[in-house]
Amino acid sequence: MKKLMLGNEAVARGLYEAGCSFVSSYPGTPSTEITEYAAKYNEIYAEWAPNEKVALETAFGASLAGKRSFCGMKHVGVNVAADPLFTVAYTGVNGGLIIGVADDPGMHSSQNEQDSRHYAIASKIPMLEPSDSAESIAFVKEAFEISEKFDTPIFIKMCTRVAHSQSVIEESDRLEIAQKEYVKNGEKYIMMPGNAKKRHPIVEKRTLDLIAYAETAWFNRIEEGNDNTVGIITSSTSYQYVKEVFGDKYPVLKLGMINPLPVNKIKDFAKTVKNVIVVEELDGIIETHCKNIGVNVLGKEIFGNIGEFSQNLVAEKLGVEAPKGKALSENVPMRPPVMCAGCPHRGLFYTLKKNKLTVMGDIGCYTLGAVAPLTAIDSTICMGASVSSIHGFNKANDGATDKNTVAVIGDSTFMHSGVTGLINIAYNGSNSTVIILDNSITGMTGHQQNPTTGYNLKGDPASKIDLEALCRSVGINSVRVVDPYNLAECDAVIKEELQKDEPSVIISRRPCALLKYVKHAGPIKVNTDKCIGCKSCMRIGCPAVSIIDGKVKIDNTLCTGCGVCAQMCKFDVFENVKEA
Repeated sequence: MKKLMLGNEAVARGLYEAGCSFVSSYPGTPSTEITEYAAKYNEIYAEWAPNEKVALETAFGASLAGKRSFCGMKHVGVNVAADPLFTVAYTGVNGGLIIGVADDPGMHSSQNEQDSRHYAIASKIPMLEPSDSAESIAFVKEAFEISEKFDTPIFIKMCTRVAHSQSVIEESDRLEIAQKEYVKNGEKYIMMPGNAKKRHPIVEKRTLDLIAYAETAWFNRIEEGNDNTVGIITSSTSYQYVKEVFGDKYPVLKLGMINPLPVNKIKDFAKTVKNVIVVEELDGIIETHCKNIGVNVLGKEIFGNIGEFSQNLVAEKLGVEAPKGKALSENVPMRPPVMCAGCPHRGLFYTLKKNKLTVMGDIGCYTLGAVAPLTAIDSTICMGASVSSIHGFNKANDGATDKNTVAVIGDSTFMHSGVTGLINIAYNGSNSTVIILDNSITGMTGHQQNPTTGYNLKGDPASKIDLEALCRSVGINSVRVVDPYNLAECDAVIKEELQKDEPSVIISRRPCALLKYVKHAGPIKVNTDKCIGCKSCMRIGCPAVSIIDGKVKIDNTLCTGCGVCAQMCKFDVFENVKEA
């Protein structure tokens, strides 16, 4: 049956049709939906792991047991998974093992534009790169075959546009794949130096075999054109842009396997055209390969290596007139992202700013505490970095910043990679204050469960981490819990903990305002006769609060009744404020 399907949903469908039995992932946009859709198939066991390293090691364990397995992550998640990644390239697999990674050109929801193809090359692991939903299904099915045939883990690389765009697919029945027998083989799976030395030549031979395979593989195809003055080599979403701009005008070499790349196929293609242009987002991986094998191409000098491509950009760079857009008659003001109305993080960040604290930030929706008007965060690097950074910051300053510096980290991020940083604080003794923003969910990627919520990916009850007990168990004696809707409490506790001569943890606990089961007090009313237009309520940056004609106005479609704005007002303008 034909239907429209998101790229990520199609990857999950491919897992189902290929007989995959085991999925372990960590949510990260734009990869998250793969695992969420996979979890809908009863034939697939699916879970959220605490982080990407654990996810890959878990999926490898399932592969070792003989099951076809998958783990998914976004591009920066591969950094976390890199330790096992490079070694499972040496061990190979038993059941097929796919590593799904989604890059984010344009940084729609990421802190960098990292190109995951570098990891495939560096780890000597093959990588397939679909350009639409139909290919996403087909490539996943082929990837399992390659994985088992060549005894290797294999990447499926998505990007934001392919992952989150719909195209037509045709569903097929599931292949029932028998579990392979596990046979003890220390030389293959125990990567101590003596065994690893023997495995490295096997990896190099495998790469040569894969190059030979890439020469004739169906997903590396040449599409004929009418004008041989130019030949285009491309892949992924860039292929779609090329075809939309040029149709069948120029010959195209469409690469589905991005590592290892073919050699003779590229050379033979180049001989049929006068000039070769490589169209690829981010770094010049294909371009460099072409030049290394003696094929003269143009690429990054035309397109650059920054940001997403588009049909119009490809047209413009290659001398085709692009459709002209229509300009608006009025300038539309910028609308930067802000925390949602009723967000439990807002009051906490307001308190941090009010006290003029240095704040080490982390990755999550609470990173929006960095934007105006809160502007309460000084640094954001990667998952867990806030907790490690504050320790180094305070140690480097010989304790001089202990009393005015805090770290903030979400509950899911703390489970991902913040715990070890807190252990470091306790073990190596810096007087640092860490604030865990416990909103009872993994918020930024769309409300996934995590080890602190008490539920697993399927929504079934699961063990629930006691954050207070965990923090005490690693050596933190001072652990406090505050309600971020209570500004006075937040202010008092933060000041008290900063004055202590020991490391401390403050848990700011309120469920995310967007969770379906959270009950809200309802919109707050305002008495405009009392409002003098001082705009004190605007300092918290709530999208439900505005000033119109010099008076405060509450948007009843947004307001949850959290009451934080009322605590800012000295004139009792806000009425019917209930205890949230």
